[in-house]
Amino acid sequence: MDIKPIKTEKEYEEALKEVERLFDAVPSTPESDRYEVLAILVEAYEDEHYPIPLPDPIEAILYYMESRGLSRADLEPFIGSRARVSEILNRRRPLTLSMIQRLHENLGIPAEALVQSYKLTVTNSKSSHRQQMPVAA
Repeated sequence: MDIKPIKTEKEYEEALKEVERLFDAVPSTPESDRYEVLAILVEAYEDEHYPIPLPDPIEAILYYMESRGLSRADLEPFIGSRARVSEILNRRRPLTLSMIQRLHENLGIPAEALVQSYKLTVTNSKSSHRQQMPVAA
C-alpha cells in the first residue's frame, strides 16, 4: 500500500490529490481502504498544522441555539430569567461557572468553548457609547 505519515506540505498536497482521486472508490476495495487511511493521515496533519480555534462562548451558544431550533426562553433553565439570558447573549454580563456547567451538561455545548475569555459590551451611562471589554469566563 506504501502509505506513510505526512510530514511536509508537499506530502500533504500529494495526499490531498490522492484522496480526491479516490473519493468515489467502491466500498470494500483496496482503493477505498487506501482512501480511508489517507483521509485519516490528512486529518491528523491538518489538526496539527491548521488548527481551528474554538468559537467564543456567546457564538457557541448562538450556534447551538440555531442548530437545535432553541429559543432564548429555552436557555432560561440553564442561565436564569429572560432578562439574564438577554444580558448574557448581548454580552452585557459574563457567564458564571454554574451557567457554564448547566449549558455543558444539559445542552452538550463543549465546556472548552464556554470557559474561554470573551469581550463584554459595556454601555457608558453618560453617553450611551458602547465599549468592548475582555472578560475571563
